[in-house]
Amino acid sequence: MLKHLAILACTLLALPALAALQVTDDRGAVVTFDRAPQRIVSLLPSLAETVCELGHCQRLVGVDRYTNWPESVKALPRVGGGLDPNIEQIVALRPDVVLMATSSRAGDRLRALGVKVVALEPKTHADVQRVMLKIGQLLEVQDAQRIWRAIDAAVMAAAQSLPAGVRGTRVYFEVNPGPYAAGESSFIGETLTRLGVKNIVPASLGPFPKLNPEYIVRANPDLIMVGERSVDGMMQRPGWHSLRAMRGQHLCVFPADESDTLVRPGPRMAEGARIMARCLASRAPAVSKGAARP
Repeated sequence: MLKHLAILACTLLALPALAALQVTDDRGAVVTFDRAPQRIVSLLPSLAETVCELGHCQRLVGVDRYTNWPESVKALPRVGGGLDPNIEQIVALRPDVVLMATSSRAGDRLRALGVKVVALEPKTHADVQRVMLKIGQLLEVQDAQRIWRAIDAAVMAAAQSLPAGVRGTRVYFEVNPGPYAAGESSFIGETLTRLGVKNIVPASLGPFPKLNPEYIVRANPDLIMVGERSVDGMMQRPGWHSLRAMRGQHLCVFPADESDTLVRPGPRMAEGARIMARCLASRAPAVSKGAARP
């Protein structure tokens, strides 16, 4: 009898360890939790959006200054940005975990203060899927894969909606006025590829390279995609007035809300694909001119 009681006691003592939740982040660090985090601070908009898409927006207790979707997060405390977070404010929120990009400078300082950190860096479609599943694991959401499948199917549907004449359009997508571009290897570039168009910025230059404006002049894209925050001054760049896209008004200028959707590698990628598809359908030379591109 005593032997059985001893075995039972050992089993019960082992249960918390067995129930512990472990997540390996993008730094390769294993972070252990006694239970799924209930109080979350996010320092990257796409990570906060993913938490909400997985059905746990109510667990967010603080976000970075740029997070603005869905509407409910606008009421949350702002704790700075990924590069300049307010460490004291974050600690005061008593988070069970802080979600941040691997490039954030805050990780070591927070860990030194005893705050658990999970660093995740979505840059490609595969990354977005992986991060979706990783946060799903963290939140103990069983159907995170289903959400990714819906995103993937919606991107495919956006591609199928385009007229055949759009295929092969040479596109330049400016992320912000460095000019920084979305290259082929970025999640934006991968979406453009799936839409059947050609990115003028090859994968060899990296996901979001800073370009010499002369590079774009030499590449002479058929169509330019840019946010309204970045469009000012484009025509003043040397040689840009002669660009095929500028001469023919083959230019899509996205309002701020659409730009946010487009540049965030998260659950709104499907909507981003639809926005780009609408741009291509209305502004690509072969469609707007009713003839072959010049």
